[in-house]
Amino acid sequence: MSAPVGVVITGASSGLGRALAAEYAQRGATLALIARSGDLLEALAVSLPTHCYCYPLDVRDATALSTAAEDFVRREGCPDIVIANAGVSAGTSTADPIDSAVFEEILAINLTGMMLTFRPYIDVMRSARRGTLVGIASVAGFRGLPGASAYCASKSAVITYLESLRLELRNDGVKVVTICPGYVDTAMTSGNPYRMPFLMRADRAASDIARAISLGKRFHVLPWQMAIIAWLLRHLPRPVYDAFFVGAARKPRREGGERTGSAGGDGV
Repeated sequence: MSAPVGVVITGASSGLGRALAAEYAQRGATLALIARSGDLLEALAVSLPTHCYCYPLDVRDATALSTAAEDFVRREGCPDIVIANAGVSAGTSTADPIDSAVFEEILAINLTGMMLTFRPYIDVMRSARRGTLVGIASVAGFRGLPGASAYCASKSAVITYLESLRLELRNDGVKVVTICPGYVDTAMTSGNPYRMPFLMRADRAASDIARAISLGKRFHVLPWQMAIIAWLLRHLPRPVYDAFFVGAARKPRREGGERTGSAGGDGV
């Protein structure tokens, strides 16, 4: 794949999204940066050595996403790559009614927000018969983890959604790439009260992801050590998996069902 000309990134203001913006800026791409915080987006745009368009919006807002896409396409044409990276995470408990809002937010941002991010670009890419849609999933989508039911469910759904979308667009010249990071060192993982094997710096993760996209991979787990572990975990018999993980440390819940954390799509 030649160097990308136009790249759209959601969750771009922090974490993995910010690192991806820096990676593609170094590659000379024109960027469309999307996140909820306009101030952080503007500060990021000023710091990058490339032309950036900033769109402060929430990925649950279909109208705002469509307006941003129309503006970017009008100015720059069909983007080469659209990365749906925005995501949130928090510990959740099905037994506690307070967590209902947290469940809904995680699913709405991580799953529905991805679909809404892609939607405005599909017809444009079909007409151009080119373009790549990239969804940031997670190794947490392979098996359920105690105390992370909403996050694991959202990422599992993302993996299946992207597989369906890849088949739907296979004959249209549009590629769909599923990216499953392990642990990435960002604000999203900083509060995890457990050991995080093979923790990656965000810039290294971004470089790895960009390389996988450029190589045309359909499905990519990073780092490679986590890919091996993830394969093993996926194939463990349920009784063995249950016995091994029933006592695993749990991700902290948000007090009072408050808004979940980072929207940077930053790993497990």
